[in-house]
Formats: sequence, C-alpha cells, structure tokens
Amino acid sequence: MWGLLLALATFAPAVGQGLGAPGTSLLGLAPRASTEAPIFTSVLPSRPAQPPAGKKNGTSKQHVQIRLIKKKKVILKKRKKLTSPRPSVTSRPPVTSRTPVTSRPPVTNSPAGTLDCPKEQEPGCPPLGLESLRVSDNQLEASSSQSFGLGPHRGRLNIQSGLEDGDLYDGAWCAEQQDAEPWLQVDAGHPIRFSGVITQGRNSIWRYDWVTSYKVQFSNDSRTWWGSRNRSSGMDAVFPANSDSETPVLNLLPEPQVARYIRLLPQTWLQGGASCLRAEILACPVSDPAPAFSNPLDFRHHNYKAMRKLMKQVNEQCPNITRIYSIGKSYQGLKLYVMEMSDHPGEHELGEPEVRYVAGMHGNEALGRELLLLLMQFLCHEFLRGDPRVTRLLTETRIHLLPSMNPDGYETAFRRGSELVGWAEGRWNKQTIDLNHNFADLNSLLWEAEDDGLVPNTVPNHHLPLPTYYTLPNATVAPETRAVIDWMERIPFVLSANLHGGELVVSYPFDMTRTPWAARELTPTPDDVVFRWLSTVYAGSNWAMQDPDRRPCHNQDFSLHGNIINGADWHTVPGSMNDFSYLHTNCFEITVELSCDKFPHENELPQEWENNREALLTYLEQVRLGIAGIVRDKDTELGIADAVIAVDGINHDVTTARGGDYWRLLTPGDYMVTASAEGYHSVTRSCRVTFEEGPVPCNFHLTKTPKQRLRELLAAGAKVPPDLRRRLERLRGRKD
Repeated sequence: MWGLLLALATFAPAVGQGLGAPGTSLLGLAPRASTEAPIFTSVLPSRPAQPPAGKKNGTSKQHVQIRLIKKKKVILKKRKKLTSPRPSVTSRPPVTSRTPVTSRPPVTNSPAGTLDCPKEQEPGCPPLGLESLRVSDNQLEASSSQSFGLGPHRGRLNIQSGLEDGDLYDGAWCAEQQDAEPWLQVDAGHPIRFSGVITQGRNSIWRYDWVTSYKVQFSNDSRTWWGSRNRSSGMDAVFPANSDSETPVLNLLPEPQVARYIRLLPQTWLQGGASCLRAEILACPVSDPAPAFSNPLDFRHHNYKAMRKLMKQVNEQCPNITRIYSIGKSYQGLKLYVMEMSDHPGEHELGEPEVRYVAGMHGNEALGRELLLLLMQFLCHEFLRGDPRVTRLLTETRIHLLPSMNPDGYETAFRRGSELVGWAEGRWNKQTIDLNHNFADLNSLLWEAEDDGLVPNTVPNHHLPLPTYYTLPNATVAPETRAVIDWMERIPFVLSANLHGGELVVSYPFDMTRTPWAARELTPTPDDVVFRWLSTVYAGSNWAMQDPDRRPCHNQDFSLHGNIINGADWHTVPGSMNDFSYLHTNCFEITVELSCDKFPHENELPQEWENNREALLTYLEQVRLGIAGIVRDKDTELGIADAVIAVDGINHDVTTARGGDYWRLLTPGDYMVTASAEGYHSVTRSCRVTFEEGPVPCNFHLTKTPKQRLRELLAAGAKVPPDLRRRLERLRGRKD
C-alpha cells in the first residue's frame, strides 16, 4: 500500500520557481523541469539586494512580488513590510510556562538583544524531533487549519496520510484558504539555537499541495518576533521550498538564531493548491551538553565500509563466540555479511536452536541495521563481563545477525542523509525490486490445495517447494532474495524477526490476504496463538510502544490493540519473507516496525537502543518456548532427519534437522504430538508445555517397518529366503 501511495504522490506536477523583486531575495531558486533530480539547497545570499529607485528614508510600504518564469503559476501574495526604525524588544518572560497566542503578534526586524546570536552556520545540528515525535502535539501551533486532520500536529516531516482525505489522519498541516498570513509555529520548550529547516508538501494520493517559498521568524515569548535576514542585504530572507510533495528540501539559516519559538510563514504555494507543509527543524543546544558517561557502544550510522569494519572489531574482541560469514552478494556486488554468535560458532550443535534477526530489507529503514550492530557489540561486551543472562543465551542458542539485506539501497539512503532521504528513496534494491514482495507466493499454492481437499494427504501443510516459475533463470528474483532463501534452507532456523521502520507496531503472518485482491483482511495462520504471543512479547518489552502518552505515528493507532496486528489485516503483502519463512521452512518470523522515523538522526540512536534492547533480548529467549527433542531410530539410536512432527489441532507441521533434533514453538498447554518418518512406524505421545522457562523435552524412538527392513537388506546385498521370494512373486502377480 505504501509503495502505491508513494508512486502516486510522485506524479505531482512541478511548479515554476521565481526570483524576488527588488528589495527582497528568493535565494537558491532556479527553474527546472519536473524530471530533473531534486535540488537541496542552503540559503546563502548571491549578491546584495538593491533598494527600489527613489526609495526614501523613514516609514514606507514595500510590496513583495514573485516574478513568473514558467507557465505554471504560483500564487502571488502582497505583504507589507515595515522599514521604519526598529521598535524596542520586549524582555523575555520565564520559560517555565507557555504564553498562548490569541492574535497575530507584532513583528520586529531585529533579534532580541538579550540573546547572543552566533555568527557561524551550524549545518550539523540535529533534528528537533518533529518526525520522531520527540516534539509533542501541544508544542505545535498554527494560524489556522482546514480541519483537525490537517492541524499543526500533522505538519511533521514524512508523516503519511490515510487513504481518505478529510479524515483525522491527513498528510500535512494546511492553513485555511482565506488565511492571508498563514504560519506554523514550533515551541522548543526552552531557548535553543535554530540552524535550519526541512520541508515537504502534503502527502496525499488525491491532491497536490506544497509551499514554494516561506519566511522564518523567531521569538522568546510568542509575542515579539524577529525574522531571519540575509547577511548582505539585511532584508528578511525568503527561502525556496518545494517543487513536489515528497522530496525534502533543506534550507540553512543565514545565521543561526537563539530563541524558544520558531515560525514558518508560507509566502507562495502551488497554483490551485493550498498552503500545506510538513517540516523538521534543525537545532542545537545553546550551551554544551553535559559530558556523556562512557559507553563502549558505537552510536552512529555505518555505511558498508564502516559496518564491515565494526563487525571485524567485534569478531576480534570476541573471537571465541563470533564468526563473520557472507550468504551472497547484492546486485551491485556488496556482500551480505552475517555475524554468528554462539559458544561454538561455525557448527550446529545437536539440540541447540538457531535464531536470526534480519534488518535492512528496505535500505532506507536504517534503525534495524544499527540496532543489530549495537546488539552484537552488547552481547560481546556482556559475555566478556560474565553477564549470566547473555552467557546462557550464547551457550544455549546459535544467533545469526544480518544487519543489511539490501546494502545497495542503504548506500543510496546513507548518501542522502537521515533527514533528506525522504520516505522511499533507497527502499528498493538497485533493480527497483521491493525485497519484501519478492519471495515466492506459497500462500496461493497452499490455499488452492486446501480448497481442493489435497492437504495434507497429497500436498503437505509445511515445507512447500518453490514453484517452477520461480526457479527459472529469467524469473524476477533479486540476488539478495535468492541468497536469503539459500540461507534459510541451509540452517534449521526456528525463530526470526524482520526489522523494519516507519511505524511502531509488530505484525505477524499471514501477510497476504486469502481473498484475492482484498486490500486488507484478517488472515491468521494455524499457529496464530503462537504468533500473537511472540508479537506481544516484543511489543510489551519495547519502551516506545509501551509509552502511554505516545501519539500515533501516521494514520493508525496500533496501541488500541496492544501494538500488534495481523499483517494481512493491516495491508496485504504478497511474497513476503514472513509468509515464505513459515511455509517453506520451520521458522516462525514476525515483522517489527521499530520507529516512526525510518532513518533517525544518530543522536537519537542511544534512546532507540534503550527502547529496543530488552525487547531484542527477550524475543531471542522465546526460542525456548514449546517443546524440543530428538527423533531417533530405536535400533541404532541415530537421529532421523526430515521426520515430521505433527501436533493435533494445528494444521502445520515441522521437520527434524539432519541430526534428528527439532523444536516446535507452542504456548503453554497439553498437546498430542506425533512423530513420523518414511520407513518407520509413527509414534504419538502427550507433551505438556508449562510456564517454566526452557523447552519441554519431547523425544521419540521410531521403529522401522518390515518393508523398510527388507529394503535395507536388499540394498546391502543380502539374499532373500526362498519362501519370502515366492510370497513376493505372488504379490507382484496379483498387482499385475
């Protein structure tokens, strides 16, 4: 669904850009066609603006106009600007309370004298937190709003609208049409050094609305305001804004300003549209923050080279519990590196379950990548410290961490930067394939067989084979997808989580609706109880998801349902990795949407790690849920590979690994479990799953059938007794 919305949104027509009339600057604007790459610009004066001829000293009225240079027009607004001597500045009141604004305050052209405004630009300031929701709704205010769904609380960078315009979750702040002087205001809560602004247009599949230029003002009391001015001309700066709905446009202030409040004042917008925008504010603390305590973890974003270096450092620090290996290459040849962590890395230990985390399937959803890099550092450090929880985890489980499934897409997003990458750039691999729609659709094969009554006697309810079309050389299958499928087939994974970003929710299979062409529909698996348990464990351990005061990210409030949802009941995803993992292997996999912000600024990584650390560890421990055991040959005591483990009442089986060991995730309760294998008599026994930690042992010994014993004798070259030979000949004669 998101891909459709984004694709439709990008078809918005480009708007012509104009130059300011004498006496003002519309800096950084240049006409360009809609097919050109987006331009991100900082506002710097190109030359001093010249005053109109005949201008006299004293008070006068100056009209600012935008000169049209394209056929597509922008709305022209006339604004009165006072050029009289500067009025005095009202002293700043205490910042412990917020002064409400009931009418448009007077505007001055000078900064408050009580604050020392810096002279140097600081493009490195982090975001204030509109996108990440660190800025709360009550810190946002506007001159007017078309509706509640278009209120100032919706003016957040990258916020996504619902399918319907006019609901409570629209895709921007939009001022009323009759509002002649619209503004959007952000209260930082205390004086802060503002350094830049990033804007987008309205997210909508039905309308095109964006601001093409704006001014910026500042205040310490929300009553007395001053504007951002060009260094050379001294006039109020007019900043170039957007030429489409989705591309983020950055403007750095000519000079950073220290204030508590900042206002964006749209000057022009798309012809026929409305004054609508989404924004993020860049700001630094006024004083140097207190020195942070020493932390061994590396809280920054890592490109491919830095990620590989960090993984090597972890391996060198903990060589006895780590191993780095590659499962394949991306379309552009970057290796898909995995960090394995276990007390015996490199080998599958009999009875030890295998767990994986996968991140970066969508390259622009960067938080999962960094969380897995932090997790491997944390596990290494805590193991060396002797932490009992981590020690047990690494001695009883084999953990595989794939931080970047789509490294090509990530490199694209990384080059743009966390605040300018937008909602979709870098999502797909270099073949423009969405990897989460690229796995084989086994759902349809299973459901068609079920409708025809072929399951489980003719078609199994597990380990469905790849369809023929999917294995052809010309099949549209990304190399990253093939690499992961081969990885799944080599290692007997039991549990997995696929880390995404852009929401705060945990989704579980099935991801694809059973009704063809249904956009959303509740479609549970036979293991729905287990998947709901797993999802609740992660959501219930995630600090951000459990915050009772948090607001919805975009257009759905998942907290009403415990921050979990059936994937198909959210939006259908054919060919998802979750569904494929469940139907093609033994592995149970969920999707974790980690944050409203797909690519959070690195200064937010420490908090995001705290939000997810306990959830990441607790979810790994869920591999102990249910039953586990070994299926052996009664005569030889050797493990039986590919034996089928079936649980009465659950129409989904699992199989044993090469050594005969298996793991079956189950919630507490009493179960009748059957083990069967080709050439053996089936055995059924009762297994009770309790709330005690650790899987319940449920082992099986199978006896060979007489026919299997005979096959083995013949294969070994043994002679068949005469009476048995005659019986076999008579049986063959009856069949003929």
